[in-house]
Amino acid sequence: MNSFHLIRPYFRERRYLILTGILCLMVVDVLQLFIPRIIKWTVDDLTSLQTDIRQLALYAGWLMGIAVVMAALRFVWRRLLIGASRSIEKELREKLFFHIQTLSASYFDQTRTGDLMAHATNDINNIRMAVGMGMVALTDAVFLGSAAIGFMAWINVRLTLFALIPMPAVVFLSRSFGKKMHRRYTSVQETFSELTESVRESFAGIRIVKAFNREGSETARVAGVSEKYIQKNLSLIKITGSFFPLLVLFTNLSLTIILLVGGRQTITGVITPGDFVAFISYLNLLTWPMMAMGWVVNLIQRGAAS
Repeated sequence: MNSFHLIRPYFRERRYLILTGILCLMVVDVLQLFIPRIIKWTVDDLTSLQTDIRQLALYAGWLMGIAVVMAALRFVWRRLLIGASRSIEKELREKLFFHIQTLSASYFDQTRTGDLMAHATNDINNIRMAVGMGMVALTDAVFLGSAAIGFMAWINVRLTLFALIPMPAVVFLSRSFGKKMHRRYTSVQETFSELTESVRESFAGIRIVKAFNREGSETARVAGVSEKYIQKNLSLIKITGSFFPLLVLFTNLSLTIILLVGGRQTITGVITPGDFVAFISYLNLLTWPMMAMGWVVNLIQRGAAS
């Protein structure tokens, strides 16, 4: 909560732009959900031999119209939400710079320059990503995910329940991996600060280094810190590199269940072929919210660590 309090005033200042951007994003999500319905109607008409070229052209026209509206609204929400995150990044960096100028000389005796440089670069970039794409991913994870499940349930509740069997595992993974990500992101940021300070000291004292022929020892010192930074990032990658493939695995498990259970229901006439195709389309739409959930955890932990 303390991390959010720092950026809350910037959200409040841009609340109308952000709300408009989120509204456009939600409209895009709703339009995406109607595409499988049109595909369902098309498949059902084709399998029942009750369509003609004019009807197919009408379906194609609807899809084209939806695509055009989605493209326009995507531009709007990107301009508003990503633009807001860039503005917040700019103001945070300016506020940090102005604040640093007000600090006493004793503060700089106790604080490494590398820490300040890390705050002004990596930390603020991470906050910008958490505010911008983090907000987009969170909206998609909650709204698009919930709406897709609703549309799936409209087709067949029993099949939807089977498709959601892997979901508790996704929630568990998000909570478990999120805590580990936070700790390792914090460690990476601290090491980046140490690396920045080591490089700064070497450049600041380059005349002394060359005068006393200390190039070798300085190179070894910076290389040691650089290697430490690499190892910290590799440790972090082990977590993030495992998290996203596991999310894809559980998504594919849902698809496997749908092929078995939904295919049987299609054969027995419980659902139509169009319903089966639409259901798979909704499951594919649900893949992004599941991925977005992982991305949200990733971005928020980066921002919180920063």
